[in-house]
Amino acid sequence: MNSDPIAMEIEQNGFCRIPNLLAPAECDALTDAFGREAGYRRHIVMQNHGYGRGEYKYFSYPLPDLVAKLRAEFYEKLAPLANRWGEALGMDCRYPARLSDYTETCHAVGQCKPTPLILKYGEGDYNRLHQDLYGEYLFPMQMVVLLSRPGEDFEGGELILTEQRARQQSRVRVVPLKQGDAAIIAVNDRPIPGKARSVRVKMRHGVSDVRRGNRFTLGIIFHDAR
Repeated sequence: MNSDPIAMEIEQNGFCRIPNLLAPAECDALTDAFGREAGYRRHIVMQNHGYGRGEYKYFSYPLPDLVAKLRAEFYEKLAPLANRWGEALGMDCRYPARLSDYTETCHAVGQCKPTPLILKYGEGDYNRLHQDLYGEYLFPMQMVVLLSRPGEDFEGGELILTEQRARQQSRVRVVPLKQGDAAIIAVNDRPIPGKARSVRVKMRHGVSDVRRGNRFTLGIIFHDAR
């Protein structure tokens, strides 16, 4: 039986909340850096692409030390669960124990662009339900860290998850987060126990309307992009 509480919660719910992962000063430093040009490879205005309303910036390599550290540490924590999911879903894939080895695999097929990002939502902004799929290689989980203070910096802007099982209506969940809290969520498919074998469940995530203020989020995706 799995004794890792993070993996147990993800397997049960498709997500896990980690309180107080980052200190307020770490959150503020990442938020303050959003206004600079250096350190990012691309700036996306969401409404220009039909993604919702808001903006985000992808970090360039080398990643900031804190982001690189979180990415490497949590990849290693999650790789065993990712392998169990792949086996349960009948997928011909195996995730190595270290992020550096997995990154080499991504780069070998042309997925060379870093995917960690900072997202900014202002009043009236939102993010449509989506999946962060960037190429052939896909790590099945990702991390979201709230950098702003709900109730002080912003109101609204809840993290929304949906779960779609075959021949059933979608289930919707709201994940409550405070500043510095992280959520680990499923990127695309996850297995759940069925009568004879595991059943594939489709996951999506988004952000509800921000009613006031500015909401900043750090997103850590473990696979790189084409």
